[in-house]
Amino acid sequence: MKVRKSSLPLHPYVLLFIAILSVSVSSIMIKSSDTPTAIAGMYRLYISAFIMLPFVPWKTIRYLSMNAKDWGAVFLAGLLLGLYFLFWMESLVYTSVASSMVILALQPLFVMIGSFFVFRERAGILSVLCLVTALLGSVIIAWGDIGVSREALIGDGLSLIGTILVSAYMLVGQKLSRKIDANLYSVVVFFLGGSVLLAYSVLNGFSLTNYESLDWTYFLLLAIVPTIFGQYIFNRLLKSIGATTVSVGIIGEPVLAIMLAYLFLGETISVFQLVGGLITLLGMLIYFWRQSLQYSAVKRLSH
Repeated sequence: MKVRKSSLPLHPYVLLFIAILSVSVSSIMIKSSDTPTAIAGMYRLYISAFIMLPFVPWKTIRYLSMNAKDWGAVFLAGLLLGLYFLFWMESLVYTSVASSMVILALQPLFVMIGSFFVFRERAGILSVLCLVTALLGSVIIAWGDIGVSREALIGDGLSLIGTILVSAYMLVGQKLSRKIDANLYSVVVFFLGGSVLLAYSVLNGFSLTNYESLDWTYFLLLAIVPTIFGQYIFNRLLKSIGATTVSVGIIGEPVLAIMLAYLFLGETISVFQLVGGLITLLGMLIYFWRQSLQYSAVKRLSH
């Protein structure tokens, strides 16, 4: 396990937990609003980029060792982020929070496969077993939607596409993490992602301004909680612990989302979701127990 130097204010796994908790709230907020998901995603990303502008070290831009290919990768990351929000947020219109979120548990599997081809990173047997365990939990939970309705399966399909897109976004972010400041990177990709959703909203004739004060508060909260305290922290962590470990941490998001949906939206927890959630959580805990031991060992050797 490679531990890269960083200027993180807290231990990376503490920050990872904060980010997971923050993004878990987003599905509850999206389900609780009637605004078009593309509009909510657009303002979520635009407002986040605006809030973060003062924290970007603009003076360092001239010293970046970024070529045209690297900036093209940044553009690709923004495109992937915007499409991810479009597909995943729309999935919540068709299916339950539990089923949509739990499909995100497939993300580390896609990222691990991508990391092997892009970075030549090889996963240990225990790590693979943890991911297989998480995958099994995801299958069990999603299985509960089969035969329920055609809409639920459409929602699961949209969530799966979103998961593939965000996995690619994580891999591109890790590739760029050594070349560009995380604050600058986040502002650029948030703005580009918001622009993707803006184009979609205009093409579909959605109103861009005709919303009540409660909706604007909702957009602001989406920007602050799951985006700045969630997605931005994920971007910061890509340099120190890598895309695979960050994505494995996101496995905990569905479990927290299921609990929050039960508490605040009154969604029931089926046997499939309960058993699958426990299996997913078990795989995640074993993985992080192993990773934390390796992280501590490497840090001691580095000193």
